[in-house]
Amino acid sequence: MNRSKRKFIMVIETFCVEETYQLGQRMGREAKSGEVYCLLGDLGVGKTAFTQGFADGLSITEPISSPTFTIIQEYEEGRIPFYHFDVYRISDIDEMDEIGYEDYFYGQGVCLIEWANLIEEILPEDIKVITIEKNLEKGFDYRRITVREGILL
Repeated sequence: MNRSKRKFIMVIETFCVEETYQLGQRMGREAKSGEVYCLLGDLGVGKTAFTQGFADGLSITEPISSPTFTIIQEYEEGRIPFYHFDVYRISDIDEMDEIGYEDYFYGQGVCLIEWANLIEEILPEDIKVITIEKNLEKGFDYRRITVREGILL
């Protein structure tokens, strides 16, 4: 697997939860069937707000919550199926085999994977990586969001 190429798409600064949500919403509107988005960031940086906006951009109206204890939540009602993974609590990569991850990663929906760095070895080559970071010197709600393609870290 060749992950040597990294292509930066954009760096966005947000200053409130609403702006993080709106960026997710915009990316959800632009998302295409078959895409895999990897969402990285420490606890409390706004991954849930981004994901809720992303789902809204896909025209999903049901509540979005983190699938921490189920690994995946499936949403079929939007313009394309949305598969929201949270692999934070995964103890063994074999758990991903058990849920049939390949059907999701290589299917007709769009995947968003929180904590994707924990399953890096099974990710497709063609991914979009969203990294959300805080900088308290710029304010409590400040976030620096980097979007790139092709490599996790």
